[in-house]
Amino acid sequence: MEFGAVLQTNPPASRTIQLAKLAENHGFTHVWTFDSHLLWQEPYVIYSQILAETRKVKVGPFVTNPATRDWTVTASIFATLNEMYGNRTICGIGRGDSAVRVTNGKPTTIAELREAIHVIRELANSRPVEYHGSQLQFPWSHGSELDVWVAAYGPMALKLTGEVGDGFILQLADVDIAAWMIQHVRDAAEAAGRDPMSIKFCVAAPMYIGDDWEHMREQCRWFGGMVGNHVADIVTKYGAHGAVPDALTDYIAAREGYDYNEHGRAGNVHTAFVPDEIVDRFCLLGTAEQHIEKLEQLKALGVDQFAGYLQHDNKEETLRVYGETVIPALSEHLTAKA
Repeated sequence: MEFGAVLQTNPPASRTIQLAKLAENHGFTHVWTFDSHLLWQEPYVIYSQILAETRKVKVGPFVTNPATRDWTVTASIFATLNEMYGNRTICGIGRGDSAVRVTNGKPTTIAELREAIHVIRELANSRPVEYHGSQLQFPWSHGSELDVWVAAYGPMALKLTGEVGDGFILQLADVDIAAWMIQHVRDAAEAAGRDPMSIKFCVAAPMYIGDDWEHMREQCRWFGGMVGNHVADIVTKYGAHGAVPDALTDYIAAREGYDYNEHGRAGNVHTAFVPDEIVDRFCLLGTAEQHIEKLEQLKALGVDQFAGYLQHDNKEETLRVYGETVIPALSEHLTAKA
């Protein structure tokens, strides 16, 4: 299993770069960031400096969307970074949440997301693509490589992921829900004639190493609110039961609103509706041993990467314990002499 660290690009940018370097030093293979251009600093600028000051980690948005950036510009950024730093980028993409809602927009359609994935991936892999009636290609890009991983919850987005995604991003770490989601993506891939096992599966959630459960829950309760935004969209479209597991929809019944100015922040006052049970199920909290136990269950489902959010007050210690204990426990064990 691989491990990613999910950061917010809060100023100063040097702090984000510092955490990215620390993550690499502790064995993380990926550094992801939020992509919401009004709420936080521009991530793609910061990626360039992260790549310059690290050796191996891949960087990318968690997640971008087709609405706020021209698709050809997005592809050009990835292809340029790959030329500069040697194919160390990855693209997480979804229909859009905070980046579009803060500007009074709305998430894109599944059809738009499908087309954006195709255009971005083809151009960023140094291939030509049809776009707005013309065939386009970056004449300066040679050998660029970019995988596109799709963030999804609802049935249509899960189907799209199975049909076209290089990977699937599930932003919660509930084992039962993850099993349901992964199976739906695999079924869609098989129905589309793809190898279901060719899709990478990434589970993402806050990770907090500690033993004060009340404090850990309050630091990570924001995550249930963030997930609730997407669940609310599903309930509005499909109803409260049937489209996704009830375990994912029941808890938002007391949801009254959401302030995107507090998006992804510990102590978000608009997430009081999220019960402790959901925090515990959706996140990875507790001792290293408790993290390892849950990650082993996710690994058994076929999860290839765990991406841990670090939006709390224990960033460095959590990275340290993961590097010294958790990551080695989930890695392949080799011996110097058989």
